[in-house]
Amino acid sequence: MRFILICILGLTIACSNINNPQKDQTPENLMAVLDTIWRTEQEPIRLRDSLMRIYGADSEQFQEQQEIYKRNHLINERKIKNILDKYGWPTKEMIGESGNLTICNVIQHSDNSIRLKYLPLMRQAVKEEKLEPRFLGRAEDRIATERGVLQIYGTQIKYYPETKIFDVWPINDPVNIDKKRAEIGLGPIAEFLKNRFEIEWQIEEQIKRTEEFEKEQN
Repeated sequence: MRFILICILGLTIACSNINNPQKDQTPENLMAVLDTIWRTEQEPIRLRDSLMRIYGADSEQFQEQQEIYKRNHLINERKIKNILDKYGWPTKEMIGESGNLTICNVIQHSDNSIRLKYLPLMRQAVKEEKLEPRFLGRAEDRIATERGVLQIYGTQIKYYPETKIFDVWPINDPVNIDKKRAEIGLGPIAEFLKNRFEIEWQIEEQIKRTEEFEKEQN
């Protein structure tokens, strides 16, 4: 009789774990989950972009990889939401810097509703030194550009067909941008643009672009 009760208890626990897979998600396998997310998120993007350069954005080859990426991203987005809803923002000891990169890339590729949901968590993670400020600045600016408003930290670049160049999406208060960047731990905008995009920061030009942007908005 005792043996039967032990078996029943074992089956109950097993079924409980199947129905609640998040209970099995430990810090040890969290990094493995994030590694899989990174691979399934990035591989189709890299292949898609390579095929675009060869065959063009209207090609079947490009579209096939784009569809793979979209399917993978929806799965990865659900996984990231589960992680953040369960743990809050994980510590670097739990996921490493590569884990932070994975989480932030998935959020960056998501809709604004997802970015806005986890923005307070990102801000707190930066304060607690769990997350590098560059990820927060990028998310804040992406939210702004998706809304069609001026960005804050100057992290978002856009291709302008009329001039056939990449340039900074117009910035709110470009004169004081380095002060705003420093407040969250970012370096000067000129260094960032030069090192990341080989774009020269010209303050007078950016002031003019911001004024023109605001005029168009009004």
